[in-house]
Amino acid sequence: MSALAKSTDSSATTGRAKPPRFGMRQKLALVSAFIRRPKLLILDEPFVGLDPSAAHLMKGYLSELCQNGSAVFFSTHVLEVAEKLCDKIAIIKNGKLVKSGPTTELVGDSSLENVFLELEGER
Repeated sequence: MSALAKSTDSSATTGRAKPPRFGMRQKLALVSAFIRRPKLLILDEPFVGLDPSAAHLMKGYLSELCQNGSAVFFSTHVLEVAEKLCDKIAIIKNGKLVKSGPTTELVGDSSLENVFLELEGER
């Protein structure tokens, strides 16, 4: 977690302090959530605004939390991330649960993207 926290270091700025950009605010919010080691973490689009290094670190922290008994729920439009990180997936359309289950069962030999597109009638 210290690596993600260090990536928020703003001491390199000179002159007047500027308001933090979205990516920096996102990192600070995530660090404040991780530092508490929650048993349940609910995140909405947690990777938006993160640079690739911070996103990679965050994926590791999410995995670590889950391995230590926490549950993480997050929404995302990045289906590859959901497929790679999640043990269980739920697809919601217009506020209704359309499909859910263990990732391996839901995806099978296909991909989450293909499952989603089939549900949308695009395949």
